[in-house]
Amino acid sequence: MQDAADFEFSADPARIDLDRVHTWLAVESYWATGRSRAALEAAVAASRNYGIYDGASGTQLAYARVITDGVTFAWLCDVFVDSEARGRGIGVALIEQVMATLEPLGLRRIGLTTADAHGLYERFGFRPLDQPEQWMARIAAPAHPS
Repeated sequence: MQDAADFEFSADPARIDLDRVHTWLAVESYWATGRSRAALEAAVAASRNYGIYDGASGTQLAYARVITDGVTFAWLCDVFVDSEARGRGIGVALIEQVMATLEPLGLRRIGLTTADAHGLYERFGFRPLDQPEQWMARIAAPAHPS
């Protein structure tokens, strides 16, 4: 089993393996099923992007992106660890490094939604909303085939 020293964190968007990330999100995730490659590319271009890579092969093992104004607010999203790499602390390392890159910005709020990783995010200070009734979302209706 590899340890954390065998993995490399990067915030360089040029390193993102778009084919791999697209498969993870569009096929394997529960929140972005069916996301088009064009939508992924646009999202990547408009976000801060992060990856964890195998130190020996350079293969991307995890991905996350952050949407932010860089001053007051950020949204952490599309966090995904390859199924074969889970259980090795890669998700923890990814979130730890993402938070370290955001810390100097002094953001007032970082949001996220998750259906299954509350324990991971709680380790980094995320908590359920104190006043969820103040938050609202506009959810687009599913696209209908023509």
